[in-house]
Formats: sequence, structure tokens, C-alpha cells
Amino acid sequence: MTDVIQSPSILESRTAARRRLLVLGLVLTAQLMVVLDATIVNIALPDISGALHFTPTSLSWVINAYTLVFGGLLLLGARAGDILGRRKVFLTGIALFTVASLLGGFASSAGLLLAARAVQGVGAALAAPSALALLMTMFPDARERTRAIGYYTAISIGGSAVGLIAGGMLTQWVSWRWVLFVNVPIGLAVLAVALRVLPETARRRGHFDLAGAITSTLGMTGLVYGFVRAASSGWGDPVTVAAFAGGAVLLATFIAVELRAQSPIVPLRLFADRDRAVSYVARLLLVAGMMGMFFFLTQFLQEVLHYSAVVSGLAFLPLTIVLFTASQVSARVLSGRIPAKTVMAVGLTSSTLGLLWLTQLHATSSYLDLLFPLVLFGLGNGLAFVPLTTTSLSGVEPADAGAASGLVNVMQQVGGALGLAVLVTVFGSASRAAVSPAGASAAQKAQHAFVVGADRGFLIAACFLAVTVVLVLVAIRPQPKPSEAVTDLDDEAAALDASAEAAQAAHA
Repeated sequence: MTDVIQSPSILESRTAARRRLLVLGLVLTAQLMVVLDATIVNIALPDISGALHFTPTSLSWVINAYTLVFGGLLLLGARAGDILGRRKVFLTGIALFTVASLLGGFASSAGLLLAARAVQGVGAALAAPSALALLMTMFPDARERTRAIGYYTAISIGGSAVGLIAGGMLTQWVSWRWVLFVNVPIGLAVLAVALRVLPETARRRGHFDLAGAITSTLGMTGLVYGFVRAASSGWGDPVTVAAFAGGAVLLATFIAVELRAQSPIVPLRLFADRDRAVSYVARLLLVAGMMGMFFFLTQFLQEVLHYSAVVSGLAFLPLTIVLFTASQVSARVLSGRIPAKTVMAVGLTSSTLGLLWLTQLHATSSYLDLLFPLVLFGLGNGLAFVPLTTTSLSGVEPADAGAASGLVNVMQQVGGALGLAVLVTVFGSASRAAVSPAGASAAQKAQHAFVVGADRGFLIAACFLAVTVVLVLVAIRPQPKPSEAVTDLDDEAAALDASAEAAQAAHA
């Protein structure tokens, strides 16, 4: 027998493969952190409200302080990775996110918590786009990259649901503060591994569109503050009116800046393609309804059904399972075989029906009254997110690919913040106008008011999604038949890889 001696090239290949797996695990962990943090505090909201004296309407800022800053600075973070180096920007973002999580866990007032959440958003905006760019660089092979993007997508759309479960466990078993503290050991581990395995990327010359980033972020914040203020002080309140006026002026200024900027963070020509523009709006409205559902339903489970934090988190497990499964089916089975327009329409219709079902909740509802709506909603979102993403990136010029892929995440974050603000306003108006049953106790009146407000919030959230169904059916153009678009497995992998290339081109 002859001894088999492994050549240096084989050993190098295995070492490179192990390195890629480490980078994949690192990027997925970082992405889970930044996505999960948008919802992990949801289950802890009742405890946070009691400890730091939030009002029912101002409580939404615990969510929005993070999502607004994250979404507003995301494209600037992607640009920073191009100019300063993705490894450096990624490490800076994770470090900032970790420190802010530590400070937020120790917060002794509402203001300090909201400040920490905003700084978390800055860290996430720096880390997330650089993480995706590094992932694309480490997986040059088309098939491997397609698998990596599949895992990344699953984490991105499933992280929100996972956050609800993790938040419940931490809140009940330890303290609400641990929904923030938990990021510290994870962040430190990510930093330690990243310093060893992440390669630095070449820098390139460019300009930062600071004016665009600042005006867009402050403009959206003004609108969100206006809605939240209206929920507590009314539409005629001078501060409410000033917030809306200031937000509108800042957003108009943002558009003017982008039209003249040498390197705009949002090239407005991206919205010239009808299908792409519709996919952006559809994602914004879909996430707007989703964040409202999480916000109201987590409180319903604890305040009305009197579930513990752990049980409330586990109540979302069916949604998590269905969401993950449907997203994989959409990416691996339906993509290339059924037109994206059809998959989007079916998925969005399912999510709309799930939200409409939730409008029937009342104080005596049981978990079974929630289970089937959750399954419908998870199924619909899982099916819709993948074709929405591919439509957003399809046909983008290489020079605009970074902005196009960044806008996918921006629409998700801004949609969640703006949608939640609108739904909280609706909730506040409906709950104040609720007429309690005669002879009800103070606790029963408060519970009845919450249920009435939440049901109205679910209804408006369902209207958001119903609009997306109409937009998809009416505005998105018919695609080629599946047999014409993808004929075999290799062509399907190439089609999926085209979306990955669009995301990569921004950072290459």
C-alpha cells in the first residue's frame, strides 16, 4: 500500500474552508444581534415601563430609538466600509453596539435607556453592511455564496421572532436588563474572533453624504415623534404640529441634498424602475404591520392573558418555525419556478388575513385564538420576503448596487419605526374612546381599553398589508414563465447568485 500524502494545496484549501466557515458563523452571529435587538425588548416592555416610568404611548420609543437610527445611518455605514475599510468599520460597529448594550442595561431613567438604544442603532448601522460585504468576499464560489446568502436571509427574517422568545426567557429568569446585557458577552466573542479571521479590504476614495444622512434621520424622527405625540396630546397640540412640519421640511431638504450630492446615499434614480419602487414600498408597509403586531401582541399576552414573560416568548414559537420554513421553501423551491409576483401576492394575502383575524381578540380570548393568525402571518412573511428582496435588487446597475441593497434594510427599519408610530397613535385614540362595561373595576376598564386599542391597531396594520397586495397585483409587471426563466439547477443557482452579486457590487 502506498501512503497518501496530502499536498500543500489540499491543506491550504481545507484551511481556507475552515476560515470561511468561521467568517460565516461570525457574520450570522453579528446579523442576529442587530436584527434580534429590534424585538428582544418587546417582551420586556411591561417591566421596562414599570421600572423607568414610561407612558403607554412613549413606550414605543424603546423600539423606535433603535430602529430609526439604525435605518437612518445604514447607508452611511455602508459608505464608511467602502472608504475606511470594512474590517475596521465592522469592528467599530460591534464595539459601539456592545458598549451601548452595557450602558443600556444599567440605565436608571427613561432618557438614559433611549440614548443607549440610539447608540446601539449607530453601532448596528456600521456593522451590518460591512458584515454582508465581508461575507460576499469570503465566498467567491457561486453555489457556496448562494447557500451563505440563504443562511443570512433566514437569520435576517427569523431574528425578530427569535428575539421575542429570548426576551421572554431573559426577562423572567433574570431581569429585563438582561435583554441588553446579553449582547455584551456575544459582542466580545464576535470581536475576539473577528480580530483573528476577518481580512481587511482595500479602501477607496470617496465622499460621505453626511447632510443626506442627517436630514433623512432627523426628518423621519420628526414624523415619528409627531405621531407618538398626537397619541397622547392630540393632533392640534402645537408640539405635534411642529414635529410634523419640521419632519416634512427636513425630508424635503433631504431630497434636495440627494439631487445635488456628489455621492448621494440614496440615488433617487433607483425609484425610476416601477417594480423596484413597489418592492421598497411593499417591504416598508409589510414591516410596519409586523412591528405593530409584535408590539401589541406581546403586551396582550402579558397584560390580558396574564402569561409570564417566558410563556409569552414561547407563544411566538409557531410563528418562528413557520417563518423560517416558509422562507427556505420560497428561496430553494419556489424561486425560479413560480413567478415572484405570484409568490409575493400569496404571501402578503396570508399575512393580511392573519392580522385581520387578530382584530377579533377580546379579553376572554385563549391562545388558540392567536395560534392560527400567527401561523398565517409567519407563512405569509416567509413566502414574501425572498421575492421582495430579489425584486429590489434585480436589474440594478453596478454603481448603484450598494445603495439598492442598503435601501432594502433601510425600508425595513424605517417601516418598523414609522408603522409602529402610526399604530400607537391609532391605539391611543381608540383606547381613550373605549366605553367600558357598566360596573367594571378599574383593572377591567384598563384591560378593556387596551383590547379595543390593540384591535384597532391590528386593523390598521392589516390595511397596510392589504395595500401591499393591491400594489403587487396592479403595479408589478408580469414576469417570464418559470420554464423560460430557469431551466435547471445550475441556472437557478446563477439566478440566485445574481442577487448576491448586486449586494456585493456596492462594496467591491
